[in-house]
Amino acid sequence: MASLEKFFGTDGVRGRVNTGNITPQRALLLGQVTATELIPPKRSNSAGRSHAVIGKDSRRSGDMLESAIAAGCHSVGMDVTLAGVVPTPAVSLLVRETGANLGIVISASHNPPADNGIKFFGGDGYKLSDEQERAIETFMLSGQQWPESNLAGDTIIGHSEVLSNAAQRYISMAVSSMTKDAGNSPLAGLKISLDTANGASSFTSPQILERLGAKLVTHFDTPSGDNINVDCGCTRPEVIAEKVKIDGSDVGISHDGDADRILMCDENADPVDGDELMALIACHLLKTGQLATNTLVATKMSNFGLDECIAANGGRVERTEIGDRHVVNRMREIGANFGGEQSGHIICRDHNTTGDGILAALAALRVMKETGKPLSELRRVLQKFPQKLVNVAVSSKPEISSLKAAPLIAETAEELGNTGRVLIRYSGTGPKMRILVEGQDGDYITSRAEKIAAAVREQIGL
Repeated sequence: MASLEKFFGTDGVRGRVNTGNITPQRALLLGQVTATELIPPKRSNSAGRSHAVIGKDSRRSGDMLESAIAAGCHSVGMDVTLAGVVPTPAVSLLVRETGANLGIVISASHNPPADNGIKFFGGDGYKLSDEQERAIETFMLSGQQWPESNLAGDTIIGHSEVLSNAAQRYISMAVSSMTKDAGNSPLAGLKISLDTANGASSFTSPQILERLGAKLVTHFDTPSGDNINVDCGCTRPEVIAEKVKIDGSDVGISHDGDADRILMCDENADPVDGDELMALIACHLLKTGQLATNTLVATKMSNFGLDECIAANGGRVERTEIGDRHVVNRMREIGANFGGEQSGHIICRDHNTTGDGILAALAALRVMKETGKPLSELRRVLQKFPQKLVNVAVSSKPEISSLKAAPLIAETAEELGNTGRVLIRYSGTGPKMRILVEGQDGDYITSRAEKIAAAVREQIGL
């Protein structure tokens, strides 16, 4: 996995625009390499040619990177369908619906406007495997230029076309996920505050919720190219909490920039995180016989209380490495239909093949409507273990075992034993270390997390 960290993070390649791997030149090369590496011979568009679907969030740099990576695809004979500004999960859907070979998303998710990123879906709508990423990055890290001998001849160079109904196709899928058995206005009577982070969901999520009958108050839904995630979005839970208070809403929904994540807020203006959402949805699915294999798939970051909660309701939790693609891969292996991450990447695999913020919100809203209970009551199904998460900005990423903090980490893990855990990792999307300590004694775990963080800052902190 060390090599993957040099190019691909936990969710594609990401960084500051016009530096490192996020330049037009690198995007063009990445288009060439990825299109060539991932074109299977059996899939093509109606003209008998391979093609990719490209979507993007609302960042100013999206047009530039879209043009560059599309040019790379064209140069090796791949056609491109431009979906425009749409949520990441919309691209996953459109790849499958159009029979594309490849899905490309230009987004840096929850990162600030000056960042951008590129991530991929295969022809089946699922994110690339570790093996596929390694094959791509081997060339990207080699320093080589793309050989002219690999370029397409002048008569088979690819071209682009615009998919004018891309957003509407995604909206229709999301609406139909809730209306099949619930009438035309299943959310009638609910007042919802919505924060779209000035991002890719600024058009789609309001349309979905209003078509389902909700009374909606929208916030941060006017993208300028430079305001995505600025003082809004699901990494700022206090923002949607304040909006719920002001609006007098029954629930709040907050997306990140590309809308593959979700944070919700109950009627008391208390944020509800991914673990709580997974718990209340999974328990309802268990009670109604709809949780496939009676299993919720989560990551190592999820609270231990989730295991106890699901077990008490007749199910079990399987854990994976961090990253929603690892969750999805395990779901596919065991036939599970629901899983996700504490961060709000939640996968409803009956309807889509990747983390999908609005589908996760609809799943929670469905539980509210079917039980007649408010979110503040439903969230109580999960009794969390005390947990402390500290993010430390770092100047480098040496092996964790080589850090001066390593003995303290080992000592903490030994003292917690089977009643807690220590999870230390570097972020896959930025220069950060994430330090998580969890156990039954809140004072102890807070103290230890802060001590470990202090030792890391002293050695490699920015």
